[in-house]
Amino acid sequence: MTENNSIEKLTADYQRVEEQLQALSMQMEQFKAQKDELARAKEQIEKSNGKIFSSIGGALIESTKEDATNDIKEKEELSEMRLTMLKKQIEELKKREQELREKVTSMVKGHGADGQ
Repeated sequence: MTENNSIEKLTADYQRVEEQLQALSMQMEQFKAQKDELARAKEQIEKSNGKIFSSIGGALIESTKEDATNDIKEKEELSEMRLTMLKKQIEELKKREQELREKVTSMVKGHGADGQ
């Protein structure tokens, strides 16, 4: 009975880790998309010879090329930092997932051998 509870707990832990991994992977994809968008915006600013506008809180504000470029660089750095943190969290969760998988497999194999 206790062993079944342990298997159930490990299985539930494993499922939570899987859900966390899925959520972090989705966040990572969002940050990658944001990073690509920022790169395209920076490219457009560099090509621009006319007026430049920045979006701030839903409003478009006229900006200098230098200010707009600096703003994008800051956002790129922030995105890169978040991506790095997410990668570390994903690596840690993948290790935890592997540990849990091994424990569950070991317990199930052990439980099956005892029952026969």
